[in-house]
Amino acid sequence: MQIDIGLSPCPNDTFIFDALLHGRIDTGPYRFRPIFADVEELNRMASHGKLTVTKLSYYAYLSRMNHYVMMHSGGALGRGVGPLLVRARELHKAKSEWSVAIPGVSTTANFLLSYTLPEITNKTERIFHEIEGDVSAGRFDAGVLIHENRFTYKERGLSLIADLGSLWEEKTGVAIPLGGIAIQRNQPIQVQRDIDQLIKESVEYAQLNPAESHDFVAHHAQEMDSTVRQQHIDLYVNEETLGLSAEGYAAVEKMHEIYIRNHPEAVDSGSLFVSI
Repeated sequence: MQIDIGLSPCPNDTFIFDALLHGRIDTGPYRFRPIFADVEELNRMASHGKLTVTKLSYYAYLSRMNHYVMMHSGGALGRGVGPLLVRARELHKAKSEWSVAIPGVSTTANFLLSYTLPEITNKTERIFHEIEGDVSAGRFDAGVLIHENRFTYKERGLSLIADLGSLWEEKTGVAIPLGGIAIQRNQPIQVQRDIDQLIKESVEYAQLNPAESHDFVAHHAQEMDSTVRQQHIDLYVNEETLGLSAEGYAAVEKMHEIYIRNHPEAVDSGSLFVSI
């Protein structure tokens, strides 16, 4: 059974899925074909249920639950992992007047910006890795950084305005659910469980044999410095990636609660996670 799996070229995703994609673990009757795309493009594709398995921003997932159900393994969730709001120069005007670059309307990053700093409404979508340069060049007053750019913005001469993840943690008391791996809800339950388990095994293999994924990670990270690649993996691949803890589930439930409060018209599509 061949399965298309959507993932980003970011080091945490390629690190997690290397063993699954390259036969380093026994995948039984399943074979996986990677479809690489920016996380916001994956979010858009999921709105039409195009991929059997895909990386999704957690906030985007909540509006796509009619097509997908989230798996327990493979996600990015934790404390101290949130997006950063940065600027190139002092801003002497109200936040409501700021122009801000965001990595996609349906990203968790944009949700966290809206939730923690609701006065900021003048937003423009940009591909995440272009935001540093856009802010440095003065095209926007500020920008929301995700992925590896949280490690490099100071080198660009940018300054931190706010850690949106820390603001979320202070407001809610829970961890930050950034993104997870979802599977089409109409897939047989056993297929959902099998693939969830395979993703966990792929993460375990990568953690035990980090050198084996090196070339795959480096190839897709392209010009990213090796130190930044490792920082990226160390931050976003953690115990919650192997399988969500009680704290992890509570974080997703909190985001779901806020989503339902803001979207009372939302239809109950079933459980948030694959049945185990």
